[in-house]
Amino acid sequence: MRAFPALFLASLALVLGASRADPDLLQDVCVADLSSGIKLNGFPCKHPSTIGANDFFFAGLANPNFPNNTLGSLVTAANVEKIPGLNTLGVSMSRIDYAVGGVNPPHTHPRASEIAFVLEGELEVGFFTTSNVLISKHIKKGEIFVFPKGLMHFQKNIGKTRASAITAFDSQFSGTQSIATTLFAASPTIPNDVLSKAFQIHPREVERIKVKLTPKK
Repeated sequence: MRAFPALFLASLALVLGASRADPDLLQDVCVADLSSGIKLNGFPCKHPSTIGANDFFFAGLANPNFPNNTLGSLVTAANVEKIPGLNTLGVSMSRIDYAVGGVNPPHTHPRASEIAFVLEGELEVGFFTTSNVLISKHIKKGEIFVFPKGLMHFQKNIGKTRASAITAFDSQFSGTQSIATTLFAASPTIPNDVLSKAFQIHPREVERIKVKLTPKK
């Protein structure tokens, strides 16, 4: 029986070790070499002699970017593609600007949880659990809302003026999968009969939606 605690502790250590999301850094920084042709999980490091302050700097979130699209929202990302110094650090941010009535439509971030801070205006925000329960709330300037990793969520400007929010992620590159675009504008396309049965609509309606959502060349 004395062997049991030792066996349990050894097994627990293996499980905890295997469940860690990212290994610890083996050097001070690993600035992403975005021009490298090497493909791996993340980006290879630039040589330390070539890095500088601009690898850790980005001014793109300082000012609003007014949306000029049918959704009425515009996302400005501050991830490893914009800030190479984020490579291996497991963090990133974005800014979302909303026109009156603008929507950041249902989407997911497969690699990160998200926390949103309202800079200006008032938003209706929410996410859906895997039991199809909507968790939603009205939030205003100075308030925060959290979207769990991988769950579908949205935001809508419900105020009478433009709105803005800053969001943060526990990933250097969270990934974004817009639900409508993924289903109706995938390449190659999802067969119309699959979408027709899934949404209980006529195949001609599926085709009309695809035409609206497919990017114009």
